[in-house]
Amino acid sequence: MTFNDIFKSSFLENVASINIFDMLLALVLAFAVGMFIFLIYKKTYSGVMYSSSFGVTLVALVMITTLVILAVTSNVVLSLGMVGALSIVRFRTAIKEPLDIAYLFWSIAAGIVLAAGLIPLAVIGSILIGVFLLIFVNRKSHVNPYILVIECTDHDSETRVTEYVKNQVSRFVIKSKTVRKNFIELNAEIRMKDSNTNFVNALADMEGVNNAVLVSYNGDYMG
Repeated sequence: MTFNDIFKSSFLENVASINIFDMLLALVLAFAVGMFIFLIYKKTYSGVMYSSSFGVTLVALVMITTLVILAVTSNVVLSLGMVGALSIVRFRTAIKEPLDIAYLFWSIAAGIVLAAGLIPLAVIGSILIGVFLLIFVNRKSHVNPYILVIECTDHDSETRVTEYVKNQVSRFVIKSKTVRKNFIELNAEIRMKDSNTNFVNALADMEGVNNAVLVSYNGDYMG
C-alpha cells in the first residue's frame, strides 16, 4: 500500500466501510446509554426551572457523537476534514447549572467510548457515574446554607430578632439590609444546627416582626 492509497477516497468505497450491524448496534446502545443519562439528569436536577429539552439533548448528543466517531474511525481523510469542520463550530447557549457541564461531557464521552467498541467501559462506567450522582447530588443536609429574610418595624425589634436567630442557628451572616421609615428588611445567610425550622414560626410571632421567610440557598447570592 502506497502513501497515495492511504488518502484515496471514493464515495462508493465509503458505502461499505462500516458494517450495518455494527452501526445499528452502536446507535441502539448509544440510545440506551443516553436514556440512562437522561433519567439520572431528571432524578438529580435541583435547579429552578427543569428543561426537558436539555434531557433530550443529552440523548441526542450520545447518538450524534457515536455517529461522528464511527465515521471518523472508518476514513482517514474524513477524520482530518471533521477536525477542521468542528473547529469552527461555536456554541452561544449559556450553561446555567455547573452540573450540566458534567452531563454534557458524560454524554460526549459515552458516545466516543461506544463508537470505539469499548462497550463494557461505556455501560459499567455510566452506571457507576449515575450511582455516584444519585448518592451525592440530591443529598439533603441541615448544614446547607439558607437565606433568612426578616421584615421588622424598628431598631429594637431588629436587635431582638438578631439575638434570637443567633441563638437558634450555628452561623448567622447579614448579606443585605434595607431601611425605610418604619421598615427594616434583613437578608441573612444562616447554617442551621439541625433540620428543625420551627424557630422561623416563633420568629414570625415576635413583636415588631411583620414577615419571616426561609429560602434554600444554592450559593449564588444576588444582592
